[in-house]
Parts: sequence; C-alpha cells; structure tokens
Amino acid sequence: MVQQSLLLLLLVLPFVGSIFAATMQAKAKNAVAWLSGGTMAVGLGILAALWPMISAGQVVRDYNAWLPRQGINLTLRMDGLAWIFALMVLGIGLMVVIYARYYLSSRDSAPRFFALLLAFAGSMNGMILSGNIIVLIVFWEMTSLFSFLLIGFWHHTPNARDGARMALVITGTGGLCLLAGMLLIGYMAGSYDLDRVLAAADVIRAHPLYLPALILFLLGAFTKSAQFPFHFWLPNAMAAPTPVSAYLHSATMVKMGVFLLVRFSPVLGGTPEWFNIVGGVGMITLTIGAVIALFRHDLKGLLAYSTISHLGLITALCGIGSPEAIVAAIFHIMNHAVFKASLFMAAGIVDHETGTRDMRRLSGLARYMPMTATLATVAAAAMAGVPLLNGFLSKEMFFAEAYAWHSGSPFDDSMPYIAVLASTFSVAYSLRLIHTVFFGPAPVDLPKVPHEPVHWMRRPVELLVLLCLVVGIVPAQTVGPWLDAAARSVLGDAMPYYSLALWHGINAPLIMSCIAVAAGVLVYCVTASRIASGPEGPPLIHRIRGARMFDWGLVKLTWKWPRSTARFFGTDRLQPQLRLLVLIGLFCATYSLWGAARLTPALVLDNASVIFALIWVVGAACAVGAAWQAKYHRFAALILLGGAGLVTVVTFVWFSAPDLAVTQLLVEIVTTVLLLLGLRWLPKRREEISSDALLRSRIRRRVDLVIALCCGGGIALISYIVMTMAPGNLASDWFLEHAYAEGGGTNVVNVILVDFRGFDTFGEIAVLAIVGLTVFALLRRFRPAMESNEMTEQQRWQNAYDDAQDGRERGDTVRDYLLVPGVIMQWMFPVIMVLAAQLFFRGHDLPGGGFAAGVALAIAFLLQYLAADVTWIEDRLRILPVRWIGFGLLVAVGTGMGSWMFGYPFMTTYSQYIRVPLIGDVPAASALIFDLGVFATVVGAVVLMLIAIAHQSLRWSRARSAAEEKEEE
Repeated sequence: MVQQSLLLLLLVLPFVGSIFAATMQAKAKNAVAWLSGGTMAVGLGILAALWPMISAGQVVRDYNAWLPRQGINLTLRMDGLAWIFALMVLGIGLMVVIYARYYLSSRDSAPRFFALLLAFAGSMNGMILSGNIIVLIVFWEMTSLFSFLLIGFWHHTPNARDGARMALVITGTGGLCLLAGMLLIGYMAGSYDLDRVLAAADVIRAHPLYLPALILFLLGAFTKSAQFPFHFWLPNAMAAPTPVSAYLHSATMVKMGVFLLVRFSPVLGGTPEWFNIVGGVGMITLTIGAVIALFRHDLKGLLAYSTISHLGLITALCGIGSPEAIVAAIFHIMNHAVFKASLFMAAGIVDHETGTRDMRRLSGLARYMPMTATLATVAAAAMAGVPLLNGFLSKEMFFAEAYAWHSGSPFDDSMPYIAVLASTFSVAYSLRLIHTVFFGPAPVDLPKVPHEPVHWMRRPVELLVLLCLVVGIVPAQTVGPWLDAAARSVLGDAMPYYSLALWHGINAPLIMSCIAVAAGVLVYCVTASRIASGPEGPPLIHRIRGARMFDWGLVKLTWKWPRSTARFFGTDRLQPQLRLLVLIGLFCATYSLWGAARLTPALVLDNASVIFALIWVVGAACAVGAAWQAKYHRFAALILLGGAGLVTVVTFVWFSAPDLAVTQLLVEIVTTVLLLLGLRWLPKRREEISSDALLRSRIRRRVDLVIALCCGGGIALISYIVMTMAPGNLASDWFLEHAYAEGGGTNVVNVILVDFRGFDTFGEIAVLAIVGLTVFALLRRFRPAMESNEMTEQQRWQNAYDDAQDGRERGDTVRDYLLVPGVIMQWMFPVIMVLAAQLFFRGHDLPGGGFAAGVALAIAFLLQYLAADVTWIEDRLRILPVRWIGFGLLVAVGTGMGSWMFGYPFMTTYSQYIRVPLIGDVPAASALIFDLGVFATVVGAVVLMLIAIAHQSLRWSRARSAAEEKEEE
C-alpha cells in the first residue's frame, strides 16, 4: 500500500510544484529554483524507495478507478523500464533546474519557466507510469502541449513561435494517430489495460487489424522521436532556451517515441512489417541525421541533428527486435541522455558567455574557457563512441547486432555498412564541434568577451561528464543492475546473456568501430575548410528543407485549400454558414427519428390552462419578434429576447421546476446586461439600403424563418413526446428514486449536476473557463468603432450640468443622472452576497446550487460596474477572476480525485449527517466541495468577461482624449 501511494505521489508531485511555482513573484528566481529542484529531488527519493522492489523484478501497481465501465482507469504501473525513464526525467531534470537558475536572465520570467518545466516533467512521469494505454495518450498529448509552451517560451521572437507551432502540429497529429492505433490495439486485446495488452501479443499479431494498428502506432512514435520524414521539427525547436533543449533532447520529449517502441516491441514486433518499417526508418534517420549534422553551422543545430541520428540508432535496434538489440537500445537511451544533456549545457554556456552559437565565428575558446572545453570534449567523445566512455559501449552493442542480424534480404546485408557509414559521420561532426569551437586561433569580434561561467552553472555538466567516464570504465558496477532490471521488465523469460565488459577481444564490432573512427577523422580533415564556408547542408540536398515543405503544406491545408473550398461551397459571412449547419442538423435529426414509432406524439389536453397557453403565445411572439428585429434594431431584439427568457422562467415555475427557474432567471439577467454592454461598442447598422438588397434580405429572412420554425417545432415536439411518455420509462424516474439514497440530497437537479453527472459538469465549467479567457483575450485587442467614441446624450447633459456648476471642474462630479439607481446598486452588493451564500449552501436540498450562486455573485459585481466608473470601482473592489477560475477548477478536480483515496472511481461522492453543536444533525456531502469549485469558476468566468467589456470604456476615454489633443494641435 505504501508503494502504491508513492506512485501516486510521484505522479502528482511535479504538478503541485508547478502550481506553486506559477504563483510566485516574477523576481523570485532563487525561491522558484529551490522549489523546482526540491521537487525533482523528492521524486528521486521516491524512486530510491521503490528500487528494492524493482530490482527484485516486481511490478508496482496503483489502481484508481476513473471510467471502469469503459475500461479507462488511472492505473499506475512501474517496472524496471519505467523506473529507468523516471530516473532520467527527474535526475536530468534536477541538473536542468540548477543549470537554468544561472542561465535565465533577469528579463525572463523564472516562475513561468519552472512552472512549465515541472508540468512537463509531471506529464512525462504520467506517460511513463501509465498502466492504461488510453490514459497514456492523455499524458502523451500533455507533453506536446507543455513542450509547445516551453519551446515558445521566448514568444516575442518569430523563430520561437514558429518552432513551437511546428512541434505542436507534428507531434499533436502523431498523437491523434497514436490514439487511433491504441484504440485498435485495445480492441484486439480486449482491454486497454497495459498488462493485458502485453499478454495478448500473439492475438494482436494474428489479427487482421494488426497492420493498420501498427502503422498508426508507428506514426505516433516516429513523429515524437523525430524520425524520418518527420525529423525536421526538432532542429526548429532550437529556438527554445538551452535548458529546454537539453531537457527535451536528452531525457524527455524525443525519448517518448523510442520508449513506446521498446515497451511494445514484444507485442507488435517480431514480424516482417515491424522489421522493415521500424528498422528501415531507423537506419535512414541514423544516416541522414549524421550527414546533415556535419554541415550545420549553428552549434545547437549540429547537436539537434546528432540527436536525430542517435534516435535513429535506437529505432533501428528496436526494429531488429532481438533480445540483445532491445538491451542495446535501452542502454543507448541511458547513455545518450547523459552525454547529450551535458553537450547541450556546454553549448548553452558557450552561447551565454560569447553571445553567439555560430561556429563560423567561434574559435580558440579553450584558452578562455578551459574547463568548459575539457567537459565538452569528453562529452563529444562519448557521442562519437570513443573507448572508455559510455557511448562506446552501447555503440559496440549496436554494431554487434547490425553485424549479426541476417534474414536473407538485401537490407539485412547492408545494415553493417550503413552503421559504419553513419558512425563515420558521427565521429566527423563530433570532431568538428570540438576543433572548430575550442581550438584554432583566438576569436575576434564576438558579442561578448568569453570567460568561464559561474561555478554552479558548470556543476551539472561536470556531474554528467563524470557519469560518462564512470559508466564507460566500470559499466557493470554502475548501471548494470539498472539496465538488467529495465531489460528484464520488457523481455521477461527471453532475457539474453550480455556482457558490459570493456574488452571482448578483436571482433567484428571492434573492427567496425576502428574503421568508423579512422574514417571520421579523415572525412573531417578533407572537408573541414569546405564545410566552414559552405551552406548548412550536404551538397545537392541542402536546398531541400523539411521546414519549408511543412510551411507550404500548412499554408495549403489551412488557407488556400480551405479558402477555395469555402468559395465553392459557401461564403465568408457567418449567416450562411450557420444556415448550413442548422440544415445539416435538421436533416440528421429527421433521418434518425423517421419512423420511430415509440416517439409518436399522443395529444394530452388534461388540465390544460388557457392562461399558460396565453403566456406561451406572448413568449413565442417575443422570440419571433427578437429574430425579426435582430437585423436593424438590436436593442429592441434584446428586449424581446429577454421577454422570451422570462416566459421560460414562468414555464419552469408552472411545471414545478423552481431550481431551473432560479438558474434561468439569473442567467437571463447576466446575459442581457452583458449583451447591453457589448452593444454599446458595436458600430451602427446601415439605415439606408437599396431596393434589390432589401428584396434579397426579405427572401433570405423568410427562408430563415421557415428553417427556424421547423427546427424549433421539432425540438418542441420531441420534448413534448418525452414529457408525455408513460411513467417508468424516463431517466428522471431513476434520479428521483436514487437522489437522496445515493446522493444525499433532495434537490434532484443539483444532485444530478454535482454527483451523478459530475464529470459532465466538470467539463462544462472547464468550457466556461475557456470561453471567459477567450472573450478576455479577444477583447484585449478589440478597439471600438469610431462612432462608438461619440459622446452619449446622457453624457452631454452631464457635461452641460457640470459646466453650469460654480467652482466645480468638469469630471469632478458624480453622474447625477445615475445618482439614485447608482446608490441603490451599490447598496445591493451585500444583499446579493447573502443571497448567493444562501443559494450555495441550500443547493443540495432546495433550489440553488453552486452555478446559481456563482451567477448571483457575478451579478453583484456587475451592478457595481454599472453603478460607478470602472477605475473608481476597481480601486475599491479588487477581484482576480483568473485566480477564481484556477481555484475553482482545482477544487473540482481535487474533489473528484479525493475518491481515489478510498478506492472509489473518479468523482464518486459521499454523504452523511454530521452533528453540529447547538444545531444537531446536519446533512453534508462531499459534492458541496465540488459545488464550491463550480461556484468559483462561474464567478471568475463571468466577471472576467465583464471586466473585458468594461475596460472598453477606458480605451474609449483614452481614444477620445487623444482625438481632442489632436484637434487642439
């Protein structure tokens, strides 16, 4: 039980740290660095506590029910492979945190950076630990999102924005393919549980859907690990800060694809399709990445293509798929993480201390930065596969597998030669990196005078380089147990014998290594001068840029082709598009319900009321009038729309649904006032129109009226049929029966919202939060129409009144024409707050609830903005709606996760009576806490939209002042 709790803590810890980091002040660099480093260190401590079980070959599991009927649960699973990857995520993450503390400038937002870094690490942990393949995809896409934010951290630069966008599009599209593949795999295995999928290898490989599932699966893995032809996004991600690059290239983002290849190789591997696709793509990527890396002039660009090449090496090993190849793949994943993180950090030091990454400007830095030069040399030698370093051992294992694997095809016979060729270029670009940057003549005309960095900025590099040496000299004593546990968790009984000894005699792999080293030195010596003055790419193919092809395709897919399609099928105007959508919906509903005898309406006129019918006649007239007047008389249309809303409120009351009536009334108030405020800033409608345009408009409006009547009548008919169905056939009967027994509340509507359908409600408040943030973001850049800046008639009266007052300056007086209603609205604030509290606390048993209470409190704030000037009210009443939104969502999801502590599915609620002194037994339910999250989110979202609209008056005031000053000049 303790180990299971540790798994959940390991998953949640980075996200909690991210939340705390995001709330810190911008200048709290030291505090947020300590927080981030401490979070990583605690995670490492958890891994150390779990190691005894992992080393014994056990699998630690933690089951948390989420959607058990659909087979989707938050199952956490740690074996040797997951332990190794979590160690890389947290261990190198700790090094990156220390390094970033000294890399980031004072202009960078350290809290935002470390918050994103911790959230990214948490997403990686979630993907690694997922024991359910659908939940794995959720965390997989979260890594794409947070990597997008990290790559675009310097969003003020175009390269950062373009690189982040490219990475998100490529990896996000691959993630959708992977989701489809996982759905097929789960269907073939009969479960989404990872253990059951791994046990169904024979069934999956023999299934007719194996090949489509394999292709979709590999598309996801190849895009994430930057395999050909999707490799081009990774170099463009170099616009990110170097700590991000070091983290993404070594232990996290790009290792996810090869992690899946290793994890699922026993399930999907062992077939000709797997070998040809995975092995072929791996060898192509290995060679292309190594060749292009030699020609790159940007220091980080060279390292990026070297990462692509080494990922191709790991992919090729997975494609070979033999037990020895899987061991070699895992070993090289570990080695590559160490030397690539150290190289990126060294490159960042060079850039940080010289002001450039252009290798054509860098030279002779060893005399200014001897320690950095030494560290980078050792790390580059490990990347090249020099003996006594960790990279040499895993590359030897790769050569052995490439040489030993034979199945009779020409591709098999060529693998040793391709491996030597790619390794030759690996040696060449490693040699170029060290020789060009650190040796040769002294640099001239650098942006900065080069010097060694502060000690703690270099400490992570020193530790990682020391690991390269230690692992290369005594591998069996250092990483041997870790490698054995990871490989055994994948291979099981097929675990082969392998040796991590430094010397295996003179054999084929050693000869291949010697040839590669010698040829690499020769290649660099022959091409060094030509490369330094040439383009960034091999001859003949340097003009072929994957990024350009991506941009061309993106423009075609998102602009030219959609525009052409829109011109052919539709129009840019919103009304025809809405008409098309409504007609499609009408057609689909009619087709689906055609001939459904069980929905035949039965006319029921018992207890029919003439008064109610008249009320609905008024409501229908208001609705039709609102639609008719919306074209040229928006204010009248809004008033009529409010009338239709009030009729709906009366209807709810008439049919004994007071909870719905209260909510509808509150929503009517908020929407009406917000729309009125919005109408203030819209341009005027055209008052004159030609006769032909008027005729077309009338025909179009009559057609729209017919469509609206068909749709509205259809919905009304369906609602009438459902409400007149025989008792016992309705879902409402079940809710009425179980609301108090299982939900602990007598207000059935609220119990449904916060208990039975709590997950739906959480999705709805998340959408509401997104809408509020979107409205705020759009209105920040919105500028009112010119005619909206004209002074209103009431303001002219006020200015005339102000001018008539002796001893008073214009603008110093209160708006007297709003004096009485303004005072009343201000006095209403505490009254409405009490009303909101009453609606909230009684919502589980009587009409009310978190949503209604949130809207009521939002009305209280809305009245204050109406009663006084924006600046005046915000100086006296401070509310931070974004924090309210964040708090509400966290409370809602935290309440849902709390059920896991007691072994129940996500969002399961609990209710009982508690004894309160002097009061007695009081009903209480955990759903009340969830309702608090709903309340806070609603308040935050509505007030955020209110503030966005209200601030238009400030922009209007500044625009009018600027216009007056211009006239005076």
